[in-house]
Amino acid sequence: MSSISLDQLSLKNYEKIIGEEEVDRIHSLAERLTGRSVVHVNSTSFGGGVAEILRRLIPLMQDVGIDAEWKVIEGGKDFFSVTKNFHNALQGQKMQLTEEMKNTYLRYCELNAHLLDLDYDFIVIHDPQPLAIIDYKDDRTGKWIWRCHIDLSQPNEEYWDFLQPFIAKYDASVFSLRKYVRKPLKKRNVTIIPPTIDPLSNKNRPLQKSKVLSTLERYDIDPSKPILTQVARFDPWKDPMGVIDAYKGIKKKITDVQLLLISSMAHDDPEGWIYYEQAVRHAGEDYNIHFLTDLIGVGDIEVNAFQRASNIALLKSIREGFGLSVAEALWKEVPVIGGNVGGIPLQVVNNETGFLVNTIEETIKKALYLLKHPQEAEKLGREGKKHVGKNFLITRHLKDYLKLFLTFT
Repeated sequence: MSSISLDQLSLKNYEKIIGEEEVDRIHSLAERLTGRSVVHVNSTSFGGGVAEILRRLIPLMQDVGIDAEWKVIEGGKDFFSVTKNFHNALQGQKMQLTEEMKNTYLRYCELNAHLLDLDYDFIVIHDPQPLAIIDYKDDRTGKWIWRCHIDLSQPNEEYWDFLQPFIAKYDASVFSLRKYVRKPLKKRNVTIIPPTIDPLSNKNRPLQKSKVLSTLERYDIDPSKPILTQVARFDPWKDPMGVIDAYKGIKKKITDVQLLLISSMAHDDPEGWIYYEQAVRHAGEDYNIHFLTDLIGVGDIEVNAFQRASNIALLKSIREGFGLSVAEALWKEVPVIGGNVGGIPLQVVNNETGFLVNTIEETIKKALYLLKHPQEAEKLGREGKKHVGKNFLITRHLKDYLKLFLTFT
């Protein structure tokens, strides 16, 4: 199986953002790993935060002298239906784990173990989909690291009990938050690495105002009217129905408000279309609710433009591993109203970079406040960019991985 082809990136280009001294510190760490090899393995090359991070992180690893690659596992619809259940169950959804589901999962993990050459110094396996590959690699020589991006704070215990023995075989585990680390793992080699955004990617780099306006015009969005956005997959944890209900409540007070629901339809998420259709039906014939996906030409630059044009960014999640779209919006100085769950409070410092909410009613109240107090909204946005710049840029992510690899040398 061939590796994913990636653009070349240079750490030096980030000097103007993080400073020359920080670039030198990263290079100093990397020099101790020169010539070492690493492979990242996940379930999709497109759609979702994991793919976005890897698309930028791996070229930076290559730039600092590490032999880094990215490989994507193969799977049929039956496999991805099962692993979507794994994802939902590990985030707390009640459902039964059948023997058929276990067999489907293990069959594909065994298949990918045979397909994938994983003879590297460091093998980083992302999330549950490829987790059990380790069970079929008895000849492994490198250090195996499981990188979990989801919220494991209240998992379905039946699913956790099935997967935990595979996790126990890894040399280290990486989580986004300390509270996601389950008790059996706390005495093992655990590292906390919150996700990050790339300020120089097409989704986050500066855009000219003319580009923003032309993008809005192309998708029939009025820049003179208030804009709310949620950039997220269509799934129950992102609560698209609740977002639409909040919008409807806001509209009772500010009648010309617009809502943009923006998503990439990832191939490893077969449920996405079900929740997309439900959200469209829930929206009804309200032409100020815009469904914007990659299927109608919405790529990274378009998302960048929509976020920059927004008055408020939403991520009204019920469960959330981290939520990269929060950091994306804050980097663009857009205040965020986010669910008070998972990794969102790491990014939304309540009353400083945005507002944390628990209900639709709170979402409506805070959105109306920001729309009626634009100066306060601007202040929150400015503080948000500072917060992201200090904590959630990809150069810090690179540095954290280098430190992790060095613990094995």
